[in-house]
Amino acid sequence: MILDFGGGFFLRRATTADHAALTMICLKTGDAGKDASGREDDPDLLGLLYTIPYQVLEPDLAFIIDSPTGAAGYLLGAADTGAFNASLASDWYPDLQRRVVDPGPDNSRWRGSDWARYRIHHPDFAVPPALAAYPSHGHIDLLPQARGKGIGRRAMAFLEQRLAASGSTGIHLEVMPENDGALRFYRTIGFRVLQHPDLPMHCVYIGKRLAHRAEAAR
Repeated sequence: MILDFGGGFFLRRATTADHAALTMICLKTGDAGKDASGREDDPDLLGLLYTIPYQVLEPDLAFIIDSPTGAAGYLLGAADTGAFNASLASDWYPDLQRRVVDPGPDNSRWRGSDWARYRIHHPDFAVPPALAAYPSHGHIDLLPQARGKGIGRRAMAFLEQRLAASGSTGIHLEVMPENDGALRFYRTIGFRVLQHPDLPMHCVYIGKRLAHRAEAAR
């Protein structure tokens, strides 16, 4: 246990034994915070894209939020987004691309998880220059039983402290525009919406500056 949230909920480091849980939580929250099970025909792809790579490539910043009934959330981070994306390109995506068939560019023909299959074959690893002040990034998703307990706030504060201690100057996250609840939550913990022509329009980028280790120690 790393952090006790009370009520049987606690934060612990994720391991390879948690890959199934990471995949399940990602699927159950994959539709802008809601269950994406009815949308996806391959229940594993979301986890292979968005959660498991963190446990494999950045294990020191990959955590499970456990509950009395099992895994109820995850907290994931990357200290250097550019370096993490480079590792994705060299060490993660090539194997996925060998295992998954490209559905082609005509999205009118896509069904089920074809959007994810296409993304696997046509990833964008570029980091927009507008994010230079926010070199780290993170992900947090909680199942319904872990919400409304202050867990998200405490978990994000923990991740921010870890990143600041490593020397990071800021953290950014990507949020789907329709996920109003997530956007409200992040605003309450000090994130702001980042607006710049360089930033893609398919999601909302939010960011927060982090105190340097020396500043945090004062």
